[in-house]
Parts: sequence; structure tokens; C-alpha cells
Amino acid sequence: MKMLVVLGSPRKGGNGEALARKVTIAVEERGNTVEYIRLNDLNLRPCQGCGGCDKTGICVVKDDMTPIFQAVDEADRILLVSPVYFYGLSAQCKIFGDRFQARWARRYLLKERFRETDGRKGYLLSTAATKGPKIFDCSILTARYIYDAMDVEYGGELLVKGVDKRKAVLEVPDEMARAEQFGRDIVEGRI
Repeated sequence: MKMLVVLGSPRKGGNGEALARKVTIAVEERGNTVEYIRLNDLNLRPCQGCGGCDKTGICVVKDDMTPIFQAVDEADRILLVSPVYFYGLSAQCKIFGDRFQARWARRYLLKERFRETDGRKGYLLSTAATKGPKIFDCSILTARYIYDAMDVEYGGELLVKGVDKRKAVLEVPDEMARAEQFGRDIVEGRI
């Protein structure tokens, strides 16, 4: 199994990344491979809404997103990692997701299903500074639709509230243990 971890925070080594690394321990320990993509380090343009992908399913914008499309297509599991900013995914994740309009066109306009029968799954790992009861609602809904456009089944989420400062989650051992269990659940097919 190949897992693609899409890091959507502008912070290197932040809470989401610390949790993601814990998730992938369980994945790698079982002989699977993990690839990381840090969106903030890339030159990604937003979707132009041009319709250029409508007839081909291929985005006409040529930037650092081009190899990401291939990495997503090759992945068996995808972990989208994002902090909550203003009750939604980070801008980096939103650009990433919006660019999958090309894959939406491939699936829904061109009626081309991609690896539809092999059980590919995508997950959301999200962190938030506050503890509001609806803090993750928008992020979950957006992640579900991003995965739908990718033609990837949504497998679930790992959500952690109340972590603001960089690496604050390292001071919450229960959350780190929960992240490792999340990785085991992914590998063992429980989610």
C-alpha cells in the first residue's frame, strides 16, 4: 500500500504534521510506503474556472500541481492534513482541492472512473486552536467533496481541538496515541 500525506499547513513541524508522522509510523511499520507533499513549498495557482479540463479531465494550468495529480492517482491511501483557519481548510488545501476540478471533469463529465474497484480511501487529519462544537464541520464537508472529485472513498477523520502553539499536541500524549491508532486502523482496514 502506498500512502500520500498532503501537508496543508504553512507551518513546518506544526501540530498536524506531528500527528501525521505518528499516523504514518503504523503505516510504515507494516511495510507500506509513505510519500509527503508539503503544499506551502510549492508554486500552486488556484483553479481558473476556465473549463479547460472539461473535455480531457486534465488541468490546463501548468505549475507544481502537475506531478501531484500523478501522485494522487498512484496512491492507495491519501491523508489530507490541515489546520482549521476561519472554520475551514487552510488556503493551501483549498487550492489543492479546487484544482481537482480536472478529476471531477474526468469522473462526472467524461464518465471515466479511475481505479474505482480497488478500495482507494482518503482521510482528513485536522487540528484547531479552539474547541467549538462545529469547528471541523466545514473542513470535513470540503474534504469529502475533494475525495469525491478524486474518485476516492472517504474513510474518516482524525480531529484534534485545543492545540494552537507549534507542537502543542506533543504535550497531549492521548492525542498522539490516538493518531498512531488511526494509522493502525487505516492499515488494518477498520476505517
